[in-house]
Amino acid sequence: MESIIYNQKGEQSGKIALPKSVFGARWNADLVHQVVTSLLSSARRGTAHTKTRGEVSGGGKKPWKQKGTGRARHGSTRSPLWVGGGVTHGPRSDKNYARAVNSKMAARALASVLSQKLKDGEIVFVESLLFDAPKTARAKDTLTALAKAGFTHIVSKKQNAAFVGLAGSEPIAKKSFRNLGNISVGEWRNLNAAEVLRNKYLVFSEPEKAVKFFEEKLK
Repeated sequence: MESIIYNQKGEQSGKIALPKSVFGARWNADLVHQVVTSLLSSARRGTAHTKTRGEVSGGGKKPWKQKGTGRARHGSTRSPLWVGGGVTHGPRSDKNYARAVNSKMAARALASVLSQKLKDGEIVFVESLLFDAPKTARAKDTLTALAKAGFTHIVSKKQNAAFVGLAGSEPIAKKSFRNLGNISVGEWRNLNAAEVLRNKYLVFSEPEKAVKFFEEKLK
């Protein structure tokens, strides 16, 4: 297996051999679903919190007598039926949303989604992403050049168009891409199955290092 490497002008600059263990894995929908839902659940902050009828203020006295008023019987204004009362089955901040994912399962799921992305023609290998200074215009020029090379939706898609994977921290490149609303940028070594599926394209900078990293991680 091999793929084309592009430069920042959208021109073909070479080819790269791809290991089948990473980019030739079969699609496993059940495994991918299990891993992705676990990752998304673990990333949930869980800060939403509602009070039960035992935690809201007031309601110590019966609103009116049980019989003779013609109104429905009530024992407390803290009932969920009342405005200002407690909430039934609402979100609680003490709930733990973390879900453990077996490392081998996570690796197989990542290989599965990377292989599918490559099959769909949605992985772009770019030899480097170098900028003299943090300039959003320069980053946009690079994406426009890649769009002309055949990856059309990388500029036209309004949300989650691409994940730009860098080899390291590379602050200049990060600052150049971060103002583009349809682009997310980070280091490719931190990729997981959920992040891969969230974006239309994957752009890998320094592909030789990236492929070697994923081959060692997923073997």
